[in-house]
Amino acid sequence: MPKRLADHRGPELVHNKLIHEQYGIVALSGGQLKHGHFEMMRNTINRNLDLNKSFAVWRVDPPWKPVTRHGQGKKLGGGKGAIDHYVTPVKRGRIIVEIGGYVPTRMVNRVLIDVAQKLPFPAKAVSKADLDHWEQEDQFVLENNLNTLRWEWCIKNNILNVLNYVGKYDIEFCHLGPDCR
Repeated sequence: MPKRLADHRGPELVHNKLIHEQYGIVALSGGQLKHGHFEMMRNTINRNLDLNKSFAVWRVDPPWKPVTRHGQGKKLGGGKGAIDHYVTPVKRGRIIVEIGGYVPTRMVNRVLIDVAQKLPFPAKAVSKADLDHWEQEDQFVLENNLNTLRWEWCIKNNILNVLNYVGKYDIEFCHLGPDCR
């Protein structure tokens, strides 16, 4: 069972916008990136893009969270295992890598889709227009929702004794709706 699930549970509240406002990869759910995933992204981007006319900005930290494991064939017990590798936790909505410069849209989309499909969690290649469109859709739904039974209201008023079934992270992110997990 992975520990410290809070590191990749819930939405990303800080790094969810494109800095250079061109293209990037956004995580559609939480997960963990290993060293090999960083190498795959670096190799794919370097092989397919002309780095004299374009650039790539890494928006995630290098692997810092240790993952421990017991040796293969070892019997149970004996305490906590040795550190096996390091990972980087990624939350839903986080921008992983950003590409900008003078590059054709078709080429960037092809490269970013290729990278996004190889990641260990669902991810999508996006542009600034895509992120703006998603934000407008969310704002429209929030303003025009006629349903009074919202997730936040149900938790606040303990409808159907829901507080016995939700966790502390559900309550913390309740203002974002039930899709925040």
